[in-house]
Formats: sequence, structure tokens, C-alpha cells
Amino acid sequence: MNDAHKYDDIINLPHHVSASHPQMSLLDRAAQFSPFAALTGHDAAIKETQRLTEEWVDLDEDRKKLLDEKLQMIRESLFSGRDGHSLPEIIFTYFKPDEKKRGGAYLAAQGKVRKIDEYSHQVILEDGTALAIEHIVGIEGELFRGYEDLV
Repeated sequence: MNDAHKYDDIINLPHHVSASHPQMSLLDRAAQFSPFAALTGHDAAIKETQRLTEEWVDLDEDRKKLLDEKLQMIRESLFSGRDGHSLPEIIFTYFKPDEKKRGGAYLAAQGKVRKIDEYSHQVILEDGTALAIEHIVGIEGELFRGYEDLV
């Protein structure tokens, strides 16, 4: 038998349809031929590696002293504010360490201070934001107007 005519006996027969097995949907059939992701999560790992973070910069002693003085001014304002005086909004610049890799980001939070928690070393704003005191790198606001000029 010649290879060119090998299937001549079945070429014109109707397509077989099984009576016992349902026909596969086109979506399931296409899924059989979809690409296989052998390195699941590899793209995410590459993107994570490419994501930039900033390094923590240690503050000099003068800067630390200035921040301590400003925190003390906030404490005093909170204490004296119990008679109905409202503390103005404060803008905190702080470092937020990255959860996945070395470094982090410098962010700003603005609001009125609810309390300074000495036990947990946090500044708590009225909206519930908690800032670790050791990560605060800047404190600004009306309360300090003219203060830095005196120092």
C-alpha cells in the first residue's frame, strides 16, 4: 500500500461522537494547550527585586535633640489642652521599614495628636495612626512656628 493512499478507507467517514463520554467544551480543550508556568511566582519575585526602597539615615545628635524638644512641646500642649484648648495639626515625617526587604520609605502623616504613648514609644494621632517615635525624622506645624529660629 502506498503512503499517499494510506488513509483512503477512513478519510470520508463521519466524525466519531462518543455515546458514553460528553464532548469537551472548547474552553477546556483550549486549556490543554495553554502555556505551562513552570516558574510560578518568578515574575512576582523579579518585580519585588526591582522595587526600590530607601535606606534609613541615622540622625545626628542635634536633630535628635530638636525632635525630642518638639515631642516635649507636644506633650505639654496635650497636658494643657485638657482645659478645652485644641492642639493644632502636626506634620510628622517618618521612616516606614519595608516588610519584605531591606530599607523602606519616608512618608508623611498629618493630624492632631491624641496621645504620646510612652510605654509603646508611639505617637498616636486622632485618626488612629500610630507612629514609632524612633522612626520619626521630622516634626512640623503651627505649634513650632519660630521655634527653630530660636534654637
